[in-house]
Amino acid sequence: MKTRAVVLRRISTTRPYSDTRPVEVEELELGAPREGEVLVRIAAASLCHSDLSVVNGDRARPLPMALGHEAVGVVQETGPGVHRVRPGDHVALVFVPSCGFCGDCAAGRPALCAQAAAANGSGALLHGPSLLTDASGNPVHHQLGVSAFSEYAVLAQESVVPIPEDIPFTVASLFGCAVLTGAGAVINTAALRPGQSTVVYGLGGVGLSAVLGARATGAYPIIAVDPVREKRDLAVRLGATHAYAPGEAIEAVHELTSGGAELAVEAVGSPKVMAECLTAVARGGKVVSVGLPAPDRVLEVPALAFAGEGKSLLGSYMGDAIPRRDIPRFLDLWRAGRMPVEQMHTDTLPLTGINTAMEELASGRAIRQVLDTSGMLNS
Repeated sequence: MKTRAVVLRRISTTRPYSDTRPVEVEELELGAPREGEVLVRIAAASLCHSDLSVVNGDRARPLPMALGHEAVGVVQETGPGVHRVRPGDHVALVFVPSCGFCGDCAAGRPALCAQAAAANGSGALLHGPSLLTDASGNPVHHQLGVSAFSEYAVLAQESVVPIPEDIPFTVASLFGCAVLTGAGAVINTAALRPGQSTVVYGLGGVGLSAVLGARATGAYPIIAVDPVREKRDLAVRLGATHAYAPGEAIEAVHELTSGGAELAVEAVGSPKVMAECLTAVARGGKVVSVGLPAPDRVLEVPALAFAGEGKSLLGSYMGDAIPRRDIPRFLDLWRAGRMPVEQMHTDTLPLTGINTAMEELASGRAIRQVLDTSGMLNS
């Protein structure tokens, strides 16, 4: 079948993206679902900084690539052996399609699945090579097993999680990446407890989701740090108790927490910010890093911070989430008013607005923009 999709063919660091137009909407041929795969009509797809990191080359991926990894849709067709979903089901899409059998999956850490990482890195799907080809018959790679900036996508059944049909698509679209990663870092990786002090550096979709996760656990104080005032104001509306620009953060954190926070979340992707997070936490405190810096960036910190001060630096990929467990429970928190993610929704654009949306995100003006990929939001 044919599907219109956003395709990246060359790395681009030249901005504004609204003028240079590094990606284009193309008509691609999409193969039918194979064994263990499902065809999904994409209803809403959100733009994430991880998408930008592919465009600017920070995350090396095989090109050409059909982009998009944070989305929600409706199952249209299932291949042989599919038992998790059926046609008509509403599903959130997950960018790590864990195999369920490797050591990390068996240990309850499916985000680190080696088989999924290999498939994602090669631009394939968990159950086979790419199903996308362009007008010349050349293969187009999948982004993270999803390629959601498209009218339709074929995914491994391990990449979809059923969700209730009454959840608005624009809300549900944020749960497969931003909420899993940010809230998961606080709840799963850090195991934050009520009353523990928390500081979050970087208030994009993931950082703000970390604020929401801290709010849901009953943390106090919750300190938000970002250079953009509007993002700090939004963090306070979402549950942060205090918000500061980076230059004033360390002094404020130490004063509010009597010497340092118990948890710092780094959601910037900057080694410099990781190092500052280690300064922001108290003796015995934890730093959880969820940002994705370029592979050649190096972290330099005082070695004595660890054995000498008992501090921990933890990496968190996809919030150490188990998506089939965590997406439903985070949606329940949304229903209860404890994760109002709709406040992060900046704008809704058609698929053809992708370059403008990328520029808005890169400039810091947008949090989460939703692409109406197939017209379902207006139907």
